[in-house]
Amino acid sequence: MILIINFINKILWGITSTCLLGSGIYFTKKLHFVQFNIKKMLQSFGKNAKNKKESFKVLMFTLAARIGVGSLAGIALAIYIGGPGTIFWLWISTFLVLPNAYAESYLGVLFHEKIGSFYEGGPAFYIKKGLKQKKLAKIYSLLVFISYTFGFLTIQSNTITKSFLKYSFISPLVIGIIIAIITGLIIFKGTKGIMDASSKMMPLIGIIYLFFTFYIIVQNFDHVGDVFLTILKNAFNYKSAGIGLLTPFVIGFQRGIFSNEAGIGTGAIGAATVSNNDCSGQGMLQMIGIYFTSLVLCTCTSFIILLSDYNTLLLENINGIELTQYAFSYHLGNIGEIVLLITIFIFAFSTIITGYYFGENSLKMLFPNINKHGILVLKIIALIIIILGSIMNPLFLWGLVDIFIGIMGIINVYAIIKLKDRIN
Repeated sequence: MILIINFINKILWGITSTCLLGSGIYFTKKLHFVQFNIKKMLQSFGKNAKNKKESFKVLMFTLAARIGVGSLAGIALAIYIGGPGTIFWLWISTFLVLPNAYAESYLGVLFHEKIGSFYEGGPAFYIKKGLKQKKLAKIYSLLVFISYTFGFLTIQSNTITKSFLKYSFISPLVIGIIIAIITGLIIFKGTKGIMDASSKMMPLIGIIYLFFTFYIIVQNFDHVGDVFLTILKNAFNYKSAGIGLLTPFVIGFQRGIFSNEAGIGTGAIGAATVSNNDCSGQGMLQMIGIYFTSLVLCTCTSFIILLSDYNTLLLENINGIELTQYAFSYHLGNIGEIVLLITIFIFAFSTIITGYYFGENSLKMLFPNINKHGILVLKIIALIIIILGSIMNPLFLWGLVDIFIGIMGIINVYAIIKLKDRIN
């Protein structure tokens, strides 16, 4: 089954990568290289204290969804499968697809709606209202619902469980139950509880993680140049991974999209929660988040791995987080293991609660008349899925979610290209 999923992924992501790359280049030209307008990005937080506070909260909310274990386990898995060259293609893909994030966030705010006390939106909204294609909007919503409720939640839970198993004799099932209980305490507080939790967790753990990764890089500064050369050589090595140049390119592009979600459309779901109608400001704000996720966080993770002797490891049924754990332990000993354990838990947990929100948002699009009892059932199902995720096969999970993400990317690119005249 895993072999079949991997085969489908290679074909699908060849198509998805082409679509995202093409639309990224198109919007780069149309929006006059918007991804390099640093001044406007910094102005996107707003001119008054209220707007700055809300913009910061929305940015932390979307970062919670973007970062997760994709920046810790996903990047490690990319290096393990495709070699160091995948990091180069991750960098390139980031610059090229950034305008997609601007475009989708712009449309997310343009077509958002106030539902109850909060604003909601995203690709399903602009596909339905902008393109007038209700069926396609429902298909996209279904893909998000499956990917996040059944995919991302299980992947994050699985990664937390694997991380704790190294230091504990507690059963994976028990760890899953504990994660589910903590998640329940947040999601039962509703959207406000989710946004408040993510806005408090992300800044603190982000600073802690970067402090230790920068420390490791500085301590090994003499070898940083060698790491750069290794990345560049492998990026253009036709014998890389024994399959050819296409492997690091596709895996790097795929992991980049998976970690920052630029062009997939989910960033627009987060951006749409803002209460104002500053479409351009939110587009700029989301690009800041992607720069931080891909060019800072993912790069730091990849460097501490490449600065270790990770290639001596023999691993089976790999999640990816094992490499990152090994690298932290290699450089910092027991302190590194503790720091990473805390980081994994908070990054993964923040993605669990935001992923749940994306699932709930999509369910409301699929069933507009769903009541509070239906949402309650969803919350219970989500908690059960988190528990099951702690004992599932990680390779199967990564592969399956990648398929859904790839299809979402194709649909979203189609939508933002069709609505290109509404974006400026």
